[in-house]
Amino acid sequence: MSTSLSHFRGIVAESFRDEGREEGREEGIAKERSLSVLRMLDRRGVAVSDAVRERIGSCRDLRTLDLWVDRAFTVKTTDELLDEG
Repeated sequence: MSTSLSHFRGIVAESFRDEGREEGREEGIAKERSLSVLRMLDRRGVAVSDAVRERIGSCRDLRTLDLWVDRAFTVKTTDELLDEG
């Protein structure tokens, strides 16, 4: 019985490790994308307030960050970048 329980605990622990690894990977990707958006805006001379910098830097939604990366090439203001309409 203890072998079965031990085996089950090992499977559960491995599952949590894999899940944690995936979350860490996605967080790293999000961090890099947010930095890319900020860097591109900086290079293009688009003014970024501290509040907007914080919003971009704390975003972890990859779809939103992809949209912002695409927009960062052409926007003139951060209002255009963040426009949800």
